[in-house]
Amino acid sequence: MENPLPAEPVYSRNVLEMLAVANEYCLFVENAENYTKDDLYGFFQKICPLLYLKGALLPFVDPSNPEANERFVLEEKWEIIFNTLREKFQPYDEFCYPDDALDKNAELIKGSLAEHFADIYQDLKDFVILYQRNSLTAKENAVAECRRLFMNHWGIRITITLNAMHLLNYPESKDPDIVF
Repeated sequence: MENPLPAEPVYSRNVLEMLAVANEYCLFVENAENYTKDDLYGFFQKICPLLYLKGALLPFVDPSNPEANERFVLEEKWEIIFNTLREKFQPYDEFCYPDDALDKNAELIKGSLAEHFADIYQDLKDFVILYQRNSLTAKENAVAECRRLFMNHWGIRITITLNAMHLLNYPESKDPDIVF
């Protein structure tokens, strides 16, 4: 059977699956005020590993017109998402993580679940909106930027928050031998 999609990497299965998971994440976060704390804990615990996997599988795309890249989530929208999540996560919004997970003597840094999840939302929402534009150039830029931000921004935020989400979902599992 012939593949109905063009051979362009922006239409690959990995990109379309990333788009679906990113869209699900964004829709959930946009409606966070309607969910309980336990709903949020469970959702983030499950979607974070999936987002990480899908982000790691994004293909390299060299946009034909990188100047056409756009950002859509403005500071006001980010702040609304952040404040909603921070209110939902209280009193457990702040957590600590090592500044270098490979160094057992690393300093601990305070983080905010709400800030990390709002940052992830901003990157993924920009990806979803740009990808939905009806041009190959927009799709190329969307995939290239999402991959770049996965490597440099939202991918690490997922790995950092996943430990905190695990402990919130399973507080009895806290291992006293683990520093953070």
